[in-house]
Amino acid sequence: MVTYSIEDAQTGSISYSDRKRYLWLISVIMPTFPLMGVFIFYQTGLEWTLCLPLIINYTAMPILDWLIGSDNNNPPEELVPQLEADKYYRYLTYATVPMHFIVLVSLAYVVGTNDLSWWSILVTAIIAGGYSGLGINTAHELGHKQTSIEQLLSKITLAVSTYGHFCVEHNRGHHVLVATPDDPASSRMGESIYAFTLREIPGTFKRGWNLEKSRLSKQGKSTWSIHNDILQSYALSTLLQGALISAFGWVMVPFLAVHNVWAWYQLTSANYIEHYGLLREQKENGRYERCQPHHSWNANYIMSNLALFHLERHSDHHANPIRRYQSLRNFKDIPELPNGYYGMYLLAYIPWLWYRVMDHRVLALPHIDGDLSKVNICPRKRDQIFAKYGTR
Repeated sequence: MVTYSIEDAQTGSISYSDRKRYLWLISVIMPTFPLMGVFIFYQTGLEWTLCLPLIINYTAMPILDWLIGSDNNNPPEELVPQLEADKYYRYLTYATVPMHFIVLVSLAYVVGTNDLSWWSILVTAIIAGGYSGLGINTAHELGHKQTSIEQLLSKITLAVSTYGHFCVEHNRGHHVLVATPDDPASSRMGESIYAFTLREIPGTFKRGWNLEKSRLSKQGKSTWSIHNDILQSYALSTLLQGALISAFGWVMVPFLAVHNVWAWYQLTSANYIEHYGLLREQKENGRYERCQPHHSWNANYIMSNLALFHLERHSDHHANPIRRYQSLRNFKDIPELPNGYYGMYLLAYIPWLWYRVMDHRVLALPHIDGDLSKVNICPRKRDQIFAKYGTR
């Protein structure tokens, strides 16, 4: 176990060991779970075994989060520079990048070289998309960092999910306007995940494209050029998916179409649960207050955080976006989700149940205390929500 330490003039010696140091390998291994289903399929010939990764995601993970529980501990702030300088942690993110390519190619091979039923092809495409959605999470961690290698790996990873505009839009759009009515990637109270999807996916693409167009224009460069970060990633996506169609035939067209849409939907699902109903105060000059930890829903569940590079400590991430995953902190009196992301995804897919679980949690937050003027409300549901919860 690696121990970080420092001598402090006031408090004396401070030391810290990350008890989860080697458990973070789960984030590297998690994207490869579909290969387990592939292995069992080739051993048994049973098509239903291809569904196993889906079962793990949406049954085992929520149960493990409930059973294992949460970790509310934080590393000592004095030792965070040492913790973030430890390259072991970033090497784990580097190692995860090829996993996403390997899994997509492997599942494409299964579909392209076996006489599968239509439902097996559909389920395999959904599983491929779900785990490519994990690639967006890997790209998210890499894309927030300021080294050239991490920026490059982020663009490469986004090629798997065909979501090349993500880092441009996310870093320069979502993080600027998060938890405001102006952000298409922040869900509103009373807005179902399905309505949110129709607003978020086209809205974030348009914003990302416009941001990149503006950046290039200021540099005197054409939008349609090799300097466009979005086009660079999409060019890689075209090469990858074109190669899969060439190698495995036209069955890849519907397979990849479902894969792409489901990968995007995984990001949409995360965005939906991360900021639901939360609102930053708008000042008299029209600008919004600085993003604070209470503007994001947080979760400290050990298992799903280990599988997602600590994504669920989202409150600290938005307050301090370049902070590395191993040093993200928990805070008191911040919005807390009642389960990890996989469990919350399932809840979100049933809107009436989501509202029943989450709406009263929004209103009970200390900084809201039942005041609907402090809630980001879906305009179409405003009258209904005010009638139900009052005008306070």
